[in-house]
Amino acid sequence: MYKTFLHLLFLFVTPTLLYSQSELDSLLVQLEKEMANREIYDQAKEQKIASLKALLSDESVRPENKYFVTNKLIKEYEYYSFDSTFHYIEKNLAFARNIDNIYFRKESALKLAKLLATSGRYKESLDLLFEIEPSNLPESLKKDYFFIYMDCYSQLRFYSIVEKTKQEYNHLFYAYRDSLQSQFEENTLDYLQIEEAKHRDNLNYDEALRINLRRLELTKSGTRDFSYAAFEHTYYLSNENSSERKEYLIKSAISDIQGSIKDNASLTSLSVMLFEEGDVDRAHNYIDFSFEDAKFYNSKLRLLNISDVLPVISKSFETKNLEQSKKLEKQLLFISILSLILIGALFSIFRQYKKIKSAKEHLNLANLKLKDLNEKLSITNDDLKRLYEELSSVSTIKEQYIGTFLNLYSDYIDKLDMYKKMVRKYIVTNKVNELLEITKSKKLIDDELKVFYSNFDKSFLHIYPCFIESLNDLLKEDEKIVVKSNEILNTELRIFALIRLGISNSSQISKILRYSVNTIYNYRVKVRNSAINRDEFEDMVKKIA
Repeated sequence: MYKTFLHLLFLFVTPTLLYSQSELDSLLVQLEKEMANREIYDQAKEQKIASLKALLSDESVRPENKYFVTNKLIKEYEYYSFDSTFHYIEKNLAFARNIDNIYFRKESALKLAKLLATSGRYKESLDLLFEIEPSNLPESLKKDYFFIYMDCYSQLRFYSIVEKTKQEYNHLFYAYRDSLQSQFEENTLDYLQIEEAKHRDNLNYDEALRINLRRLELTKSGTRDFSYAAFEHTYYLSNENSSERKEYLIKSAISDIQGSIKDNASLTSLSVMLFEEGDVDRAHNYIDFSFEDAKFYNSKLRLLNISDVLPVISKSFETKNLEQSKKLEKQLLFISILSLILIGALFSIFRQYKKIKSAKEHLNLANLKLKDLNEKLSITNDDLKRLYEELSSVSTIKEQYIGTFLNLYSDYIDKLDMYKKMVRKYIVTNKVNELLEITKSKKLIDDELKVFYSNFDKSFLHIYPCFIESLNDLLKEDEKIVVKSNEILNTELRIFALIRLGISNSSQISKILRYSVNTIYNYRVKVRNSAINRDEFEDMVKKIA
């Protein structure tokens, strides 16, 4: 009876599992198709942006209308490009000041605070909010005001390691969350999102899941709301529901691509899941795709999150390909040995052929055997030619493969090896908690940044040994730049070193030196104002020998 029950259970469960896997495979195929079409979606996004920019450049458009057009640009750029979003918010702040519109100024300040919060700059965001008096805010802006506060304290309570501080952030988070929820009508997306989070915080996952499904019904793929709701859906699925977790991560990732949403997390989480399941190739492709999106958006927070898993997945991908390379080498060796055997066989056949030919006049039967041997020789020659062609093809592939991966990974081997030894040391000595603390720390990135600065400074001064003296010759006597004893170059000098190298765009300089565009701009203005000839200063810097 028990065996019969198990048999029936197997018959019912197996088709369900096969269907689930088949559905997942179809979703993965769709995801990879959308990944291949990323440029198409991005071109559509760029066309919208281009039309708005054209409208903005129209001299006949009034300043107030330019403000509204810029707001539309900000909305298009919001999850697409951090730098562009920041640029147009700053532009709208300038518009608001020029036309002296208090509502526009407050609205733009809130947009800037929201951008800073979503990029992990919580202190700067809160500083902006502290300058805004909520009692003077129009009702239409209070939602944004409370939302940004709630978002900041939600993240700060997560990252804080001091229990007292965490409790204070929790208290502020709940207060602003309740204030925000009162601003929305029931059954709207914003209201449901907050209600779902409340049930999730109270560990009432069944109700939170029900609300999440309602949110998904109210949204459609290709929007930020759908992507976020699908991503949050995975919070309520245990490890036993890995198929369903993957399903919603895939749906969220597809939505991100369709909406040209570069500030995303779903594909990164999916690549980690696939890596843990042993699908290293897909995990490597997906994490690379996520890294490209994060670089395009220029989110320091997202790049930091990806950098935690990218080296591990890349190392496994490298190891797998190295094993395949070794396997290929063995196959090549086998083919080489086989070729030698065939050559020996041909030599033997040739000797036999000479013997048969010398006895041709005496043995008619030998003629028949010689004909047979000639036919075999022809077949063997064809086989040998085919084997030589295969060997040549495999050798070419091997050379291309080795060249590509030597160039790609040689720079990382030493650092990864050191990191591996350190991790092994901590694991062997059972210092897992200390290892976790190390992985949370930004020290590794800061150290790498110091190394980068040091290498840059030394290399640049090797090419331009008199750069500091030449630059100071262009500055007023009391404004000359003095380098500290523990520095080779300072930030101002590095900026103008890059300008000397032909990189004059502040956005490019900010990416290289890891500062904000605004900071780079301020440094440039400060040094230019110290110049003897302010108007021609940067042109003269470019001519330093």
